[in-house]
Amino acid sequence: MTALRATPAGLPPRLPSRDRSTAGERAPRGLSPMLSRLAAERATGVLLRECGTLYLAQGRVVHAESPAAPGLDVLLTAHGTLDTAVWQDAVTRADDLHGAARLLVESGRLTPGTLELCHLGALYDAAYFALAPSSAPGRFRYGTGHWLGPVRPVPVAAVERETLRRRDLLHRIWPDPGTDSAPLTRADPPRAPALTARQRAVVALLDGARTATDIARALGRPAFHTLVDIRRLAAAGVLAPRPPHPTPARPQHPDREPTPQRPHPEPADREPTPQRTRTEPPDRGPTPQQTRTEPPHWGPTPQQTRTEPPHWGPTPQLTRTEPPDRGPTPQRTHPDPPDRRPAPERACPHPADPPSLPVRPRPPAPAERLAPDDPDVALLRRVRDALEAL
Repeated sequence: MTALRATPAGLPPRLPSRDRSTAGERAPRGLSPMLSRLAAERATGVLLRECGTLYLAQGRVVHAESPAAPGLDVLLTAHGTLDTAVWQDAVTRADDLHGAARLLVESGRLTPGTLELCHLGALYDAAYFALAPSSAPGRFRYGTGHWLGPVRPVPVAAVERETLRRRDLLHRIWPDPGTDSAPLTRADPPRAPALTARQRAVVALLDGARTATDIARALGRPAFHTLVDIRRLAAAGVLAPRPPHPTPARPQHPDREPTPQRPHPEPADREPTPQRTRTEPPDRGPTPQQTRTEPPHWGPTPQQTRTEPPHWGPTPQLTRTEPPDRGPTPQRTHPDPPDRRPAPERACPHPADPPSLPVRPRPPAPAERLAPDDPDVALLRRVRDALEAL
């Protein structure tokens, strides 16, 4: 896009400067190498491009379609030249032998001259957009025809020449192509120029949402003719592309004050909140459930006291009975132990006899409590020792 500069008040916008030295490079003669090769091969089929479609028959263009240009049906039915119901009936009855164009002429709905004039206008109009520079490669399908049927085939060279002529014309009127596809809105120039009837019809449809293609369809005119009027109006400052809308701010309630944004301090400066603070309870001492009181030492309990039973001798369960002698096995052969005398049998006390109690020593006599240095005490001890030795 060419940069535009501001103009003094009261004057129309200045045209961007053109570089005439590169006019030949800007509009090359070979618009589509594939289309030129198909024309040399005299191919029949359909060429699919990014911005439109071209139908070929024997290397010639017989029809063209583009989403940016109104079709032949719009040009015929917009101004009452043909009824919409008649057009739909012809399209429904069309086949490979009888196209819709032939049916309309044979039924007397259209004259051959009117059909040919409208068809050529729609063909060149759609071919201008179909041959526009694109970033995607084209595709060709062999043997595919159009339901309209042949009207007047056009050589590929004539289509390319007319496309280049239209590009140069639009560039001379206004070099900025931004008005070709953007939504258009009105402008208030200081000096509004005198507008023609065609231009006034275009200005009446400027609402900030319609594009050049929408205006062309609403008026029932070819898209290229509408572009010529739009670029002339843009050069006069009457219209301009709609600026992009800014992101709308969120509306505030009229009765409420705007909610202040809450600052977010750093984690290091943030104090603990009451919900996160854990307060220790006052020291009330251990609770009865937590206090463990040791019982007084009463000695071992009956359950903990282990009393050895009296020796009653071996029980029958503990008596080991030797198995009968079956003869020594080879694995269990051992030498006979030496002759051992049986141990004397211990007498078992009677269960009724009480167990013998140990004899406790007699406490010393009062004389023994005397002082050891007394000579009488020493004499008495010698006498006692002599009597015990007898």
